[in-house]
Amino acid sequence: MSLFTDTYDVIVVGGGHAGSEAAAASANMGAKTLLITMSLQNIAQMSCNPAMGGIAKGQIVREIDALGGYSGIVTDETAIQFKMLNKSKGPAMWSPRAQSDRMRFAEKWRMMLEQTDNLDFYQDMVRGLIIEDNVIKGIRTTLGFDIKAKSVIITAGTFLNGLIHIGEKTFGGGRAGESASTGITEDLVKVGFEAGRMKTGTPPRVDARSLDFSKMVEQPGDEKPEKFSYLSSTKPLEKQRSCYMAYTSQEVHDLLRTGFDRSPMFNGRIQSTGPRYCPSIEDKIDRFATKDKHQLFIEPEGWDTTEIYVNGFSTSLPEDVQDKALRKVAGFENVKFLRFGYAIEYDFFQPTQLKHNLETKLVSNLFFAGQINGTTGYEEAGAQGLMAGINAALKVQGKAPFILKRHEAYIGVLIDDLITKGTEEPYRMFTSRAEYRTLLRQDNADLRLTPMAYELGIASKERLDRVIEKQEKTDLFVAFLRNTSIKHTDVNPILEAKNSAVVDQSMKMFKLAARPQLDFEDVKKFPGVLEFIEANGIDDEIVEQTEVHVKYAGYIDKEKKNADKLTRLENVSIPESFDYHKVKSLSIEARQKLTKIKPVTISQASRISGVSPSDISVLLVYMGR
Repeated sequence: MSLFTDTYDVIVVGGGHAGSEAAAASANMGAKTLLITMSLQNIAQMSCNPAMGGIAKGQIVREIDALGGYSGIVTDETAIQFKMLNKSKGPAMWSPRAQSDRMRFAEKWRMMLEQTDNLDFYQDMVRGLIIEDNVIKGIRTTLGFDIKAKSVIITAGTFLNGLIHIGEKTFGGGRAGESASTGITEDLVKVGFEAGRMKTGTPPRVDARSLDFSKMVEQPGDEKPEKFSYLSSTKPLEKQRSCYMAYTSQEVHDLLRTGFDRSPMFNGRIQSTGPRYCPSIEDKIDRFATKDKHQLFIEPEGWDTTEIYVNGFSTSLPEDVQDKALRKVAGFENVKFLRFGYAIEYDFFQPTQLKHNLETKLVSNLFFAGQINGTTGYEEAGAQGLMAGINAALKVQGKAPFILKRHEAYIGVLIDDLITKGTEEPYRMFTSRAEYRTLLRQDNADLRLTPMAYELGIASKERLDRVIEKQEKTDLFVAFLRNTSIKHTDVNPILEAKNSAVVDQSMKMFKLAARPQLDFEDVKKFPGVLEFIEANGIDDEIVEQTEVHVKYAGYIDKEKKNADKLTRLENVSIPESFDYHKVKSLSIEARQKLTKIKPVTISQASRISGVSPSDISVLLVYMGR
């Protein structure tokens, strides 16, 4: 039965961060799109911590924004605190992070989606997929509707056969208070997909009125907060809410251990793998038994609510154990719980079953994005959703896929890692995963990606014009510093004040500005620099971009050359039908891995675990190189 007589270009299943970005991207590409979710009230809900960004994750949000996605704009509009992390390190490590108002975040997302052309909404559960001759044809809902589509993107998050654990209690659910999604996994397994199980968890939420913040360490935002979106329409915060830091103790750990025999993690009820880099509190005290304390970050959930997120206390221990242990943390003596922490198990599919455009290899026009691919985090999910939405629309329109390479974006690293290496635990992005992180900075995501997005039609002319202006003014400022000399009598007082070696003759400003002891507040004291900045309308963003270029020019040039070498291997394609078993010189492991992954280039083949440099040499010879 169906009241839906039209065929959609793209159906997006799931309204989380991946689904929201996918729906927005697809619709903005001109595709007739349907977003179907079990609850329209919970679109883009922050299921875990109320924050966006962080180490490497902040770079991803900037990239999403540069590509015309909504995450950066929504974050700026609903932030309550902003911090640029790692400012004491080089610019490749600078990572923006914002604390968000949870309720306003979801509300803003829904408002933006409802104002997006070509996008319809429908509330229902998808219980099955319509697949004919290994081509997706649509979806089947719990109410019995068949909805036809030219392509489908599944972004089910933790809802696929979700199972919630609190102590000895277990019940089905995709999130606290919401039911699990059934039927999709079973249909996919029937046509040959390999499914697995993963675990994640969340900490208790407590009432701020029951806490004594005077016993905690205040964590204010930056004095001069920045923002995520490159658009001029969003503004930095003028006021901020503080977070706080508290610590567990040996007494807290001992109390938590009393519940280990009732913990689903330790009594065998949870078999699946959890996130290595965001472990539960019981996992931390078990793995790091010699540590007598762990940090807890006390994060407000919004401007006006009293709800507090206890970051670092993720747990599935029984409620009574959670209560006793948390009361022994300084400031929590009289704590009132709004909800207890829990763990959740859910289905995922090995991402090696995908192509680089996030389309599945087994079923044409079917795309996966988000936690279904074994990732963790809003940012990783949003990035995949954006790319799946773009590529689903392109596929329907008969156009070539849009694929970001590893030297072009963290998003490119994320997707290549997933489909080339797979994952046995929830995948989280780190700066260390990127070989070219000096190129992939948070400050230049717009320069890298917005021209591509404009060509696709998902970035506005306003965005492109801002990028062109930014590049032109940066080049102008760099050229001024390269071509302008400064007398030693003018610069030596500045150098002496910064304990930098004085000079005995005139020098180009560029060379002096590159010194590590000097920052650009010092450079502004060079004669003529402030006048140049004011005369050319150079703002703080251009100054920062110029400073990075001046101080890290050598590193940037070196990485560009390395990236060019990689590109040469990216250009050596491998036919999809290539039979690795005919190449007897390959190792047995290489033949097995290459046959399973089906890399599309020699470069991708070189990144597969178990494929050695000698195997790559054999392939190059065999391919006629």
